[in-house]
Amino acid sequence: MKTRLLSAQNLSFYICCFFMYSLVGWLYEVFLEVVVYRWGFTNRGVLLGPYLPVYGFGAIAFVLTVYRLIQNKPAKTKIIIIPVVFLGCALIATLIELLTSYALEAIMGSWPWQTYARDYAIQFQGRVALSPSIRFGLGGAVFLYILQPLFERLFDTKHTIKAAIIIICVMSVELVLLFVR
Repeated sequence: MKTRLLSAQNLSFYICCFFMYSLVGWLYEVFLEVVVYRWGFTNRGVLLGPYLPVYGFGAIAFVLTVYRLIQNKPAKTKIIIIPVVFLGCALIATLIELLTSYALEAIMGSWPWQTYARDYAIQFQGRVALSPSIRFGLGGAVFLYILQPLFERLFDTKHTIKAAIIIICVMSVELVLLFVR
């Protein structure tokens, strides 16, 4: 993928990636809830659809910052830099999670994971914790080493602009519904 940051094709690519990562994040959360913790199914997000935009924002932040360290690099370099990629993803995701908790608290009066972090020994205000931060670092590395190259091949077509327009429309309706209900 060419690196013209502001082209319509590039913007539509990032919008498609945002949506796909939001969907992958929702699937991950549901998997944890249903299979790992056996709590049963609930919609893990604040929106109606099967996506968690916080994962989309996190993944795009990874792509725009950390991914540049490994993009188009030789395999040896990619392997050597895994700890840096892990750490970068963990820090970025933790910061996004913290900021999102403050934003959701201001908008909605609470945040969905309000109590989960309190269960961890190393945590901050019940908003972020070391254990999830480690998982975010690992997940971010998986995103960047496996999913992002796959998405680049999948979305490198002229159809991404149409898909991005549909995604923007769906997400706009979701945001309106969020503030109306």
